[in-house]
Amino acid sequence: MEDNLRSSLLASMGEYEALVIYNEVKKNNDFIGFTRQYMQDEDYRVARNALWSMTKATDSEISQLQPIYNELIDLAMKTDNSSVCRLTLNILERLKMEKDDLRSDFLDFCLEKMTAIDEPPGIQSLAMKLAYRMCKFYPELMNELIVTLKAMEMDFYPPAVKSVRNRILKSLCH
Repeated sequence: MEDNLRSSLLASMGEYEALVIYNEVKKNNDFIGFTRQYMQDEDYRVARNALWSMTKATDSEISQLQPIYNELIDLAMKTDNSSVCRLTLNILERLKMEKDDLRSDFLDFCLEKMTAIDEPPGIQSLAMKLAYRMCKFYPELMNELIVTLKAMEMDFYPPAVKSVRNRILKSLCH
């Protein structure tokens, strides 16, 4: 089965194929095992397709990945593949975050990615959402985030990033 699954993950995938793999993982109820096995595969196509399949999971299914929260953070920060980074951030954004979960290295990473003009909009937006969630626990960090958000030269950012920034600033002003 594993060789067959890896072959599927190596192939070009569309929405249908991602759903087929997700349903196979769901049937085996092995979200952690599957994700842990394939998320760091040396072939980025395998890792990307595995993570993409996991984004199809429901919130309660995704919550099963909570025990590998730090492994997902490490992957997002170390990968040089933008698709793997974006999909990992997407999964992290759907996981529970507690005050004790704050990792300053991950906050720094998110602050850097959300303002980096050369990053894809999906990474910028997800990094901004995650930075906001981390800063909510600490007023002094929230002040730093507000200053950073207000200092962003919005002429250089795509609409998706502008929208997330504006929603965060609006939520802080009410």
